[in-house]
Amino acid sequence: MYTFIVITLGLLAVLGIVVGVSNDAVNFLNSAFGSKAASRRVILTVASVGILVGVMTSSGMMEVARNGVFYPGQFTFEQIMTLFLGMMLGNIVLLDIFNSLGLPTSTTVSLVFGLLGAAMAVALSSIWADETLTLADLSDYINSGKAMAIISAILLSVAIAFFTGQILMFISRLIFSFRYNRMFSRIGALWCGITVTGIVYFTIFKGLKGSGIMPVQLEEWVASNTFAALAAVWAASSVLLWLLQRMGVNILKITILAGTFSLALAFAGNDLVNFIGVPLAGYDSYNLASASGDYQMTMESLMTPTRANFWIMLAAGAVMVITLFTSRKAMKVTQTELSLSNQNETADERFGSTAMSRGLVRGVLRLNEWAARITPPRVRRFIDRQFVPLPQNERTGAMYDLIRATVNLTGAAVLISLATSLKLPLSTTYVVFMVAMGSSLADRAWGRESAVYRITGVMTVIMGWFVTALAGFIIALIVTLILIYGGTVAIVAAVVVCAALIVHSNFTKRDSENTSDSVMTDISPEIGRDPEKRLIGFTEQVLAAMECVTRIYDRTIVAVFKENRKALKEMVHESETLFQQTRKQKYELLPVLQTIKDNDINTGHYYVQVVDYISEASKALLHITRPCYEHIDNNHQGFTKEQIVDLKEIIDRVEAIFEEIMSMLRTRRFDRMDDVLAMRDELFDRIDAVMKNQLRRMRDTGGSTSANMLFFNILNETKTMVLHSRNIMKSLEHFVHFS
Repeated sequence: MYTFIVITLGLLAVLGIVVGVSNDAVNFLNSAFGSKAASRRVILTVASVGILVGVMTSSGMMEVARNGVFYPGQFTFEQIMTLFLGMMLGNIVLLDIFNSLGLPTSTTVSLVFGLLGAAMAVALSSIWADETLTLADLSDYINSGKAMAIISAILLSVAIAFFTGQILMFISRLIFSFRYNRMFSRIGALWCGITVTGIVYFTIFKGLKGSGIMPVQLEEWVASNTFAALAAVWAASSVLLWLLQRMGVNILKITILAGTFSLALAFAGNDLVNFIGVPLAGYDSYNLASASGDYQMTMESLMTPTRANFWIMLAAGAVMVITLFTSRKAMKVTQTELSLSNQNETADERFGSTAMSRGLVRGVLRLNEWAARITPPRVRRFIDRQFVPLPQNERTGAMYDLIRATVNLTGAAVLISLATSLKLPLSTTYVVFMVAMGSSLADRAWGRESAVYRITGVMTVIMGWFVTALAGFIIALIVTLILIYGGTVAIVAAVVVCAALIVHSNFTKRDSENTSDSVMTDISPEIGRDPEKRLIGFTEQVLAAMECVTRIYDRTIVAVFKENRKALKEMVHESETLFQQTRKQKYELLPVLQTIKDNDINTGHYYVQVVDYISEASKALLHITRPCYEHIDNNHQGFTKEQIVDLKEIIDRVEAIFEEIMSMLRTRRFDRMDDVLAMRDELFDRIDAVMKNQLRRMRDTGGSTSANMLFFNILNETKTMVLHSRNIMKSLEHFVHFS
């Protein structure tokens, strides 16, 4: 059984790396991705090299898993193996849940609180089994002082990282502004030199200290001549960067890639313990017990510092690198941070508004008004001038510019590398995320149009971190107690269940992923500049939307007739997806409209109308699918035969209208518009007649109130949907004419 546990811990270590890196990879990739400093392959390659170097520096951090939060001498070999297995099983399931939700969380917090929960479970079982022990003896098992120091460092990192990012970004933007090219050509090499100096010192001189890679003499010289070492690195890096700049190299991109390398190195050095620290500690315990032949021995030996096997560390780094290139969930987690730090304000905000976020925004607005009153007008005008963002048509399409990406990487790399050198398991996620949020706030990315939503997003992520701590503790506690009292059967069953959950979550293709493909493909500003491409792209876009509306409407009504709850649930999901995409399109008109020339104003006018009508038609469709699903989901009575006959006739007429519309869209010929108008009027007359018939039936026989209300709702929303569909064609006809 112990051999099985050791093998299981090894497999869980691999799964832990896959699941953990999927969540944590965004920490060192987002700045390069968000600024589009290089291609995806180049960014991942640079990060991979940083990881492989970083795994060689993390041996010191392994002590956290071995004795950081509990006293191993109080536990027998059997207990310590159960503790490690319970912690790993709970930890992996917890992280996979957060990955599926697309929320960045802390693998460090899950490690520390998972170990606390598992150790608490084993300690409580020992206390309950011994009548001479009480809960007061719990302190003999749990290293509460060390645990509190680790937890305090993690929580303190949130505030420090936020203010670090805010201050660095404010100073940097004050120097360079958003139009930074002229000023950067003068002092950019010196500024990037400072950034590189911080990265080199804390990553190389601190991160690699004691790793055996750096000569001991060099380490001693740097320790006694810190200022001289910093000055030398700054001078050398500034000169090198100046030469590269004169050769036409974009040194900002070089600096960002260097920061990505540094942050990946710091991540591997600091966070690798979160994935393999516990399995390695279990493996060492197994070897000690096997050598002694005593499986009831206590594990004081885990207090002795150790250096991890080089080949194991290298293999762990290789798994990390493979995960970087293959993980689907990593990109989902990436979008959360990037959307909250995006310089472009759109209606496609992932998070909603809360009373707290609205109150905070109002408070900050009043604080800004007060600061403006006490700031000298000349200073205020200078600051405002430096923070004027680029107009939409001059932006590159990146989430933010290279200046902010450099600040994000510099601040995070310095803080994480410093914590690693002090052997504090600082949360990489907390530091990187909060530095990015601080720089976003200082850079005025949170404008009045988006501030409430983004503050809600930040608060959601932070609350998720506290949930991580609580859930990690509780899950590990419960799982470990089950393993203790369930014995061999519980151990095997828990491993099988955990494996099944991970396989289902990561390797099972879900229908929702297939139905979330974009219907409304964006028309980029580049396409908007070409009238022919604009015409073709836009008509194809409208055609795709109308085909989607027709299909969802038809399937929804048929599913109501058959009381098919599963199909209705799927149609609600698809109609919500369509509505969100059309709504997003409404609020992304500006980049396209800004590319339209003065003599094409009519084109822009009708473009706005068409997009608005599509959004309204999709909203009407959503108001059909949702009530239909809720009606069947609540097990209400279905439609009568008379109602079904009436609705079938309405469906046939709607389909005929939509088929005419789509036929004109495919050919881009609008010579049958009068026919569509006549069909629409006939449909509306028939809907009015059906409503009157239903009112007579209700007077004579009554019937189900909920079914009758749903019947009227479908008819009314159908009229609205068809009305907007005809308006789409009318505006599109004018759009084609003026194009």
